[in-house]
Amino acid sequence: MIKCLPLLVFLLTSTLLYSQSVITGKVKDNKGRPVPGASIAIKDSYDGSTSDSTGSFRFRTTENGEQTILITSIGYKLHEQKLTLTGEIQTLNIVLKEEPNELTAVVISVGTFEASDRKRAAAILDPIDIVTTASANGDITGALKTLPGAQQVGESEGLFVRGGTAAETKTFIDGTLVNNFFFSSVPNIASFSRFSPFIFKGTVFSTGGYSALYGQALSSALILESIDLPEQSSANIGLSVIGVNAGYQHLAKKKTWSIGGSYNYANLTPAFAVIKQQQDYSQAPETHSADLNFRVKTSKTGILKYYGYLNTSRLAFTTKSIDTPGYYDRIGLKNVNTYHNFSWKEKLSTKWRLSSGVSFSINRDDITGALTDDNKNQLLVPGMEFKQFGVENNGDFFNARLVLERRLKGLSALRFGGEYNYSHETTLFTAYNNSVFPAQVTENLKAAFAEADVYITNSIAAKLGGRVEHSAYFDKTNIAPRISLAYKFTKQAQASLAYGIFYQNPERKYLPTTNDLGFAKATHYIAQYMKVDGLTTFRTEVFYKKYDNLVKTDFTNGAERASNNNGYGDAKGIEFFWRDKKNIKNLDYWISYSYLDTKRDFLNFPTAITPNFAAKHTASLIVKKFVSAWKMNLNGSYNYASGRPYYNIGYDGNSYKFNDQGKIPDYHNVSFSINYLPFIGKKNAKIFDVYVLQVSNIFNIKQTYGYQYSYNSMRKQAIVPPSRMFVFLGAFISFGVDRSDEVINSGL
Repeated sequence: MIKCLPLLVFLLTSTLLYSQSVITGKVKDNKGRPVPGASIAIKDSYDGSTSDSTGSFRFRTTENGEQTILITSIGYKLHEQKLTLTGEIQTLNIVLKEEPNELTAVVISVGTFEASDRKRAAAILDPIDIVTTASANGDITGALKTLPGAQQVGESEGLFVRGGTAAETKTFIDGTLVNNFFFSSVPNIASFSRFSPFIFKGTVFSTGGYSALYGQALSSALILESIDLPEQSSANIGLSVIGVNAGYQHLAKKKTWSIGGSYNYANLTPAFAVIKQQQDYSQAPETHSADLNFRVKTSKTGILKYYGYLNTSRLAFTTKSIDTPGYYDRIGLKNVNTYHNFSWKEKLSTKWRLSSGVSFSINRDDITGALTDDNKNQLLVPGMEFKQFGVENNGDFFNARLVLERRLKGLSALRFGGEYNYSHETTLFTAYNNSVFPAQVTENLKAAFAEADVYITNSIAAKLGGRVEHSAYFDKTNIAPRISLAYKFTKQAQASLAYGIFYQNPERKYLPTTNDLGFAKATHYIAQYMKVDGLTTFRTEVFYKKYDNLVKTDFTNGAERASNNNGYGDAKGIEFFWRDKKNIKNLDYWISYSYLDTKRDFLNFPTAITPNFAAKHTASLIVKKFVSAWKMNLNGSYNYASGRPYYNIGYDGNSYKFNDQGKIPDYHNVSFSINYLPFIGKKNAKIFDVYVLQVSNIFNIKQTYGYQYSYNSMRKQAIVPPSRMFVFLGAFISFGVDRSDEVINSGL
């Protein structure tokens, strides 16, 4: 028996070897590249292998007959293949298809700067970025003006983007349209936005080609998302030379709801006493602002949010009259504004999501004008009666919106919904003789939209959408298709294309009119290249925008009114943006540049010309550095714009004509700010201080925004900032939450 044992072992081994099959082959992706680390296994068996660095694999199995091979790899779809095992060598050539995922998929970002939790790698201008940008003065739109596409317009509030007017940029909070986003203003003095950047967790600044979910903006959309539940309960106090503020946020112990509010008072009298203004203020700008918020988690995936805001403001001043030398023009403004926003987001199931919102706002402006003597006594001068007037503007606005999202395979998704916007605006103009001229415009705008994100692979994606709007005021309907495509070259680099049609109602100040009007139209074409590598971002865009059906105006009964939609124009250019937080130690900086070539024939323009709000070249350099030894955040900004054109367009009774034209000097502005954080590095601190010093236009450079003319065009006067330089000094104290790390990390 012992002598026969070797023979038995030999026979058994031969039988086992004969009954085994050998499976070999290579795993590649759809571009022919090897896929290392792929798992290859026989279904319901322990037999299998893993591909090497060349995608090759080889293993033996004792399974026989028809079997199923499973091939899996992260970032690729599961591959199944049938084969029959007969004890022979079988060679497989396997091609895996990519399975798009949020970590590796291409991002459709053409025309858009975004800061959010989902896109931190390419995040631009979060709240800390905004308040530490020296030239921004803590204002959201002030910081956005340092990005390519935005113009450095200082004589009027708003965002002027890629050759568009400020009215062509619309702002949305939690999906709903915000009317009167800026404080009410007076001629030739820009106002700030009403909202603090710290109430928002996400910012999307689209300079063109934005989503079909939004409309009524020919050029640009600023989409803001409010914060959810705070990290913990906290309080804060602020004190500066121009005002005080305080706030409190309470978070429930189970972190299922929160409530909070704040109050802010500002009065520029102390600042104007030190910094001489072009205007002689009898009432320096003064504001009272209060807000309230609450947030409730409706489920593990849902949240209901409310934000309410109330503001009152007033100002009054005189300036030397250009129409009547030796006299003064007086302007007074009182404003009351309130805004309320309810939003609800919920994950209805594994594939369905809901996003809804309702907002309403009320705005009341009381504007007075008069002619005064040296002693500020009001008087009437023959021929100058139009100087004495009163205007009451009242606006009531309501917005409602519902969006449903259906998740499809992979990252693909379908979104659709509807929107309703109501506005009722009235104007009462009171002349010098107490004659009253009323006017009102009521609009009901309804919209439906649909949009699909289609991910073919991790490298190829498309956003396809369309929007339909109906205006009850004009009794007209538009259809606006939108499409964006993106292709990813490497892990960091991608290219995108976008096309879209955008419509917008004529501005309220040219209405009502008896003429037959409709929507203005803009068609966008955009190409983008972007590379995001860790802490660096480079992007460049080329764009072309064609305007049709722009509003033309005529002079009727002493006022400019919309007459037709025969206006047209275009805008084209190239933009560059570079941000670097890596290559220079402890330094964060970005550089932006825009070239714009635009002309349009609209309003009272006699022909197609470059509008006075468009500069051919704009550029910004923003630098931020945190010095640990000094516990200071040092910030500097340089903003440049080439000279914009200016025009004096007059009406001779039959048509408009140029009385004067030229170009203003180039714009330069250097600003600097210091944030001192004394509690940095202290353990168990309960109070956290930040001291701020900010100086705008530190070299006192003379800046000219344009020219204004007398009513008879005999005299002109430069439009300049109220003061060449402005200095802000303040202290801000928070209790319970240390925001110091956010300030530091934003500069590293």
